[in-house]
Amino acid sequence: MKKLIIFAFTLAALPALAAPGGILDPKEGGHDFKVQGEYAGDRAGVQVIALGDGKFRAVIHKGGLPGAGWDKSDKVQLDGEATKGGANFAEVKGFSAVIDGEALSLKVAGADQRTLKKITRKSSTLGAKAPKSAVVLFDGTSADEFKPGKMSEDNLLMQGANSVKRFQSHKLHVEFRTPFQPKARGQGRGNSGCYLQARYEVQMLDSFGLTGHHNECGGIYSIKPPDVNMALPPLSWQTYDIEFTAAKFKLGKKVANARVTVLHNGVKIHDNVELPKRTTASPLPEGPEPGFLHLQNHGNPVRYRNIWVVPTK
Repeated sequence: MKKLIIFAFTLAALPALAAPGGILDPKEGGHDFKVQGEYAGDRAGVQVIALGDGKFRAVIHKGGLPGAGWDKSDKVQLDGEATKGGANFAEVKGFSAVIDGEALSLKVAGADQRTLKKITRKSSTLGAKAPKSAVVLFDGTSADEFKPGKMSEDNLLMQGANSVKRFQSHKLHVEFRTPFQPKARGQGRGNSGCYLQARYEVQMLDSFGLTGHHNECGGIYSIKPPDVNMALPPLSWQTYDIEFTAAKFKLGKKVANARVTVLHNGVKIHDNVELPKRTTASPLPEGPEPGFLHLQNHGNPVRYRNIWVVPTK
């Protein structure tokens, strides 16, 4: 299993754009954006979710962050409010927290106080180069491989795109970024979807810090939740690396279901999962014909880059 690479937190590394329906410029995120994110330290990791208007939720993971030490025990959630220097979180089950700048002081009843530092994690497959055998669908120079397909002013592919080429079994690499929408909830928060063959959706959504249901980021929509929620904070570039095996048909009848393995930000979240049906809202019915990559438009400004496919047998 690949691990995420940790980099120092910086706003300058994020793109400076805005769009209707969500914030794409971190400078416009204000105090809420600066406080939200991941904090890591000795035997603990905390994901802080911005809820808008100076409200926050801190999700405490024992052992470390998801994919980086979390022991998968029950999480503790604290509700907090903004302060001039960060945020304060009220006590729950003996846990409380204070954020001051880029440090989070975690207090646990009967234990020493711990100081966690704000970090920015980066997928180990971010920027992966397309091999010689790959079909490059998007490299930032043109959206011609998609119809419809539209590029933003900063040369990113916009939501609502269908690949011109169609595929059977294949490996897919795609990088995506959800907007910052702190007041939105559920399916209204950075929603899109990665539909393999336009039949089977791996959900794209701002699900940072959430439970990890089938309809959250990394979930196979209506079929299976991810084994772990590896969603990074909004405005982070994230990756899917997917191995897809197409369903098999004989004399017009399906004789073998499609299967999929998914790495989200370099961490395996689905391992050779059988897909007994097409997922809800998929554009194409199941069939023996190849299908296209569908990147869903759900009304949110989700962006994509570095998309390539390697056909397999």
